[in-house]
Amino acid sequence: MNNIITIKNLSFKYSGNQNVLKKINLEVNEGDFLCIVGENGSGKSTLIKCILGLNSIEKGKTEIKEKAGYLPQKTDIQTNFPASIEEIVLSGTIVNSIKKIWYTKEDKEKANKIMKDLNIYDIRKKCFRDLSGGQQQRVLIARALCSNNSLIILDEPTNGLDPNIAKQIYSILSKMNKKKKVTIIMVSHDIDRAVKYCTRLIEIKNGEVVFDDIPANYSLEGGI
Repeated sequence: MNNIITIKNLSFKYSGNQNVLKKINLEVNEGDFLCIVGENGSGKSTLIKCILGLNSIEKGKTEIKEKAGYLPQKTDIQTNFPASIEEIVLSGTIVNSIKKIWYTKEDKEKANKIMKDLNIYDIRKKCFRDLSGGQQQRVLIARALCSNNSLIILDEPTNGLDPNIAKQIYSILSKMNKKKKVTIIMVSHDIDRAVKYCTRLIEIKNGEVVFDDIPANYSLEGGI
């Protein structure tokens, strides 16, 4: 199986602070559904920002072989955005092409297919800010898939959602991973659900990887 992300001896710290990440070594393979768990402040979100190049790395190396669709943590701006579902999902196609000024037929076909896969096609004309939290997250996942439908990186996509809606999001992601072969990297605070749905689990504690294995072995290692 081919690896699409390689991290070697990565250390990172914010200005004036101690290291947030300490000598991280990690490979992500095609087809992984990888959940990164850990306590608040452990370095989970910092790690994915380093992978995406959003943080400047001082020590170590990261290599990503594909462009990734990225869903950051939910903000008030995302929640209240005054655009239709269709407009937001289609906007994912221009993420990697800043010179693009209109959508092609292929863009629209791709967006329509992804919206159908995520069961939001029939409501595509609705305004985003009028949707429920779970519907909004499906729209944002669809947008990330439009920017690249083979690798997506999500930061706490179920944070603040009702448990039943969170379960639906995990189920949707798991189906995309198994049926569409989408590689998924996901930061999660919900360890119980992550263990149930992901194919690989990483726990970060105090900036270090303390567990990296299949989820079935997590409790055997002691967990958090």
